[in-house]
Amino acid sequence: MEHQKTIAKPCSFSGIGLHTGNLTTITFKPAEAGCGVTFYRVDLPNRPSVKADVDHVVDVSRGTTIGVNGVTIHTVEHVLSAIAGVGIDNVDIEVDANETPVGDGSALPFLNTLKEAGLVEQDAQREYVEIKQPVYFKSDDKTLSVLPAEETRLTVTIAYDHAAVGTQYASYTITPETYEKEIAPARTFCFLREVRMLQEQGLIKGGSLENAIVIGDDAILNDDLRFPDEFVRHKLVDLLGDLFLLGRPIKGHVIAVKSGHPLHVNFSKQVKRALLNGHSTIDPSVVRSHGKSQPALDVSNIMQVLPHRFPFLLVDRILSYEPYKRVVGIKNVTVNEPFFQGHWPNMPIMPGVLIIESMAQVSAILLFDGNGHAGKLAYFMGISNARFRRTVVPGDQLVVESEMLQLRRNACRVRAVAKIEDDIAVEAEMSFGLTDAPCQDGQILPRKSV
Repeated sequence: MEHQKTIAKPCSFSGIGLHTGNLTTITFKPAEAGCGVTFYRVDLPNRPSVKADVDHVVDVSRGTTIGVNGVTIHTVEHVLSAIAGVGIDNVDIEVDANETPVGDGSALPFLNTLKEAGLVEQDAQREYVEIKQPVYFKSDDKTLSVLPAEETRLTVTIAYDHAAVGTQYASYTITPETYEKEIAPARTFCFLREVRMLQEQGLIKGGSLENAIVIGDDAILNDDLRFPDEFVRHKLVDLLGDLFLLGRPIKGHVIAVKSGHPLHVNFSKQVKRALLNGHSTIDPSVVRSHGKSQPALDVSNIMQVLPHRFPFLLVDRILSYEPYKRVVGIKNVTVNEPFFQGHWPNMPIMPGVLIIESMAQVSAILLFDGNGHAGKLAYFMGISNARFRRTVVPGDQLVVESEMLQLRRNACRVRAVAKIEDDIAVEAEMSFGLTDAPCQDGQILPRKSV
């Protein structure tokens, strides 16, 4: 079994941001298995976090910027590339400004920092985005595709109408050794004719010949190159970092022609839709629970507990539950849902009231005692502190977590959160009236809706 990895101890690196020019210290810290990569803005109150996720990309102007609720971190691609290249799965990253340091313009400073901290294996199996069928993305003459493979391989072709660059091609199987030697040292680059335009856009305030290759009208302004084809190798750095926004490494052969950050991000979203189908692959054995949990319930078990039936049964599976305390369930959202026929049919969005209903149905499982029957039926009576934070569309998987806040003989109150991966879509507190569940041959008789 290939294990997940994190770093052995905290480590830091300081420098200026390429685009903002801000002085920044980035600190890497160990993270638990399954946590992935999360950035923390420690210069802001309450240390707001932004998970490294393709759905959190807010800008791709000469770099990849992620953000949530107005909290942003600029130029994350080199950091994520080093993390992916060295084979780290879980790490917390603290930054004390709004951009990561540029270093020498490559991923090598981050790679060296992480190596100095050391890597440790964790008691969890490493997960991949395993490519089972090809995925293609095209924009004008720029293309990206991924084919099934038993390894992570990147192939990139670039073509510039400049004698110093021209057409370059590189293809590597990504291993820690190959990444460190052949890819990580390649620096970012720009053309001198672009500099003024980028400066007018408020970019490259920290750029210099010390942290970027600058290509003049006739020749390269830097003293030398680290590789004859350093330009295409740096495209490999960027591509690997942007692809890691899928949350785990790809096992497949990615082929890019004339690609850049906008194409990388759109392609990653295409991969997520086509292959992950927007779903988190959740192993019920690792769902966190307080105390002993009952086994998962499939839909046939759920129909013995809830009175709902198609098209109004909005729970597909219960992953984990502790009677009267906590439950985790999922609702897979597909384009075949009957409500999409009439609710924004040209831009399908799941109605908010049905998300709430899904949360209510999962919450009702809390009243199932785990011994083959439910002692109570729950009737929806009230809702408070409801917040709708993002839309839910076909291909998403809602993971609903509900915990009991108060339980009395004839009423209860719960707090429920519906997430898409680790992003909260809807949260609310809900109250229910309780009544004895009428049973016949061990099954609940259909009654009023929860």
